[in-house]
Amino acid sequence: MNDRPDSQTIENRTFDEIQIGDKASLTKRLTMDDIKLFAIMSGDVNPSHVDDDFARSSRFHEVVAHGMWGGALISTVLGTQLPGPGTLYLEQSLRFHAPVTLGDELKVTIEVIARDPSHKQLTFACRCENQDGVLAIEGEAQVIAPSEKVHRPRTVMPQVRLTERGRLHEILHAAKLPAPLRMAVVHPVDHDALLGAIAAAKHSLIIPLLIGPVARIQAAAEEAQIDITEYEVIDVPHSHAAARRAVELIHEGRAEALMKGSLHTDELMHEVLKRDGGLRTERFISHVMAFDVPTYPRPLLITDAAINIHPSLEQKRDIIQNAIELAQAMEIGIPKVALLSAIETINPRLPSTLDAAALCKMADRGQIHGGLLDGPLAFDNAVSEIAAKTKGIVSPVAGRADILVAPDLESANMLIKQLKYLADATGAGLVLGARVPIVLTSRADEVISRLASCALALLLVQYQQRSTLPPEV
Repeated sequence: MNDRPDSQTIENRTFDEIQIGDKASLTKRLTMDDIKLFAIMSGDVNPSHVDDDFARSSRFHEVVAHGMWGGALISTVLGTQLPGPGTLYLEQSLRFHAPVTLGDELKVTIEVIARDPSHKQLTFACRCENQDGVLAIEGEAQVIAPSEKVHRPRTVMPQVRLTERGRLHEILHAAKLPAPLRMAVVHPVDHDALLGAIAAAKHSLIIPLLIGPVARIQAAAEEAQIDITEYEVIDVPHSHAAARRAVELIHEGRAEALMKGSLHTDELMHEVLKRDGGLRTERFISHVMAFDVPTYPRPLLITDAAINIHPSLEQKRDIIQNAIELAQAMEIGIPKVALLSAIETINPRLPSTLDAAALCKMADRGQIHGGLLDGPLAFDNAVSEIAAKTKGIVSPVAGRADILVAPDLESANMLIKQLKYLADATGAGLVLGARVPIVLTSRADEVISRLASCALALLLVQYQQRSTLPPEV
């Protein structure tokens, strides 16, 4: 019998039970945790090896994924499934055909191709394919199979928590389209802004149009030691002109999204929000962060921490609708929306509770659609089923929220920064409600956050294009 990851026991197969043609397999996604754990175990903690900077460390990632990770997964299948406990590893030879990079999902399959009864030895053909069916690794392994049956409780391994999160890589993997997104990168004149855009381009998420003073962009490229010769650079004299030209490119149909570079958010949003020539729609514009929180079992969207300071009821309606649309683009079918306040009961002296009640009724009447709303809810009741049960709250949203809607910008901003700096969370953000998604990066953002933000923009554009297609006849 094959070992099942959810089983409480583990059982091997003896040599006499195994025949030529028997198979076993395992599927696992490669995360930065795997690479960092290898670095810790081997003592190789060179920053250039474990840096989250995709552009500078991708070669190391591929080498580790091939030599360590792929071979380790094959060993795992042999040691836990076929033959299982009691197996003695003799020899392994592998050939590497394609790179395995962060976020890839590798399927490992082993098959018995030879038996040596005199020595109880088995030879296995080993094959590793990625999520697209591309052969990455193949080879053979020889083992001595156990002669005695082993049936024992499964060892519970200790949890190791590192800074990298698998769900951001899942977003990157999900955002694979036939063509990358044409993105206007506004004023990328420093190392961080330019590096994030080029890393997204290297991952086929975007085709960057670099807009700014060409001399400063080239100087930033030299500082970051990256080659930008294959990308279009649009020369403008300063950041104001860069923001204006980026918006013009959207109107001209040359760009499908915007990315903030080395300029203040107000500069970019001033051009976006212009009544004549801007990118306004019928909706209010808002900001959404998609967070990967280690202690929370699902992606968590938080809004609005960057645009609307004291949103009105009308603005909150659009803030919620924007977040629901992004959640659906992330394949969260009917997102659960928690309307946050300090308490879970309606109190006329606390306006956020009145707004929450009104927004829930608006959803009942179809003024907000696509999500399941409840509120007011205190933060603990929104994310903890135990807290909600203790307080006697019966709700399909309480304890299971996908979207948290804060009452104002201050509370949303503090919540986001608390999650990031105290709860080890990693996030990716977008400005929504304009004609195109806007990647609103911060100088403190890691490269993975910038990449995931571009991937979110790509997913949103893909979702919007599907939504506008005529129904099939």
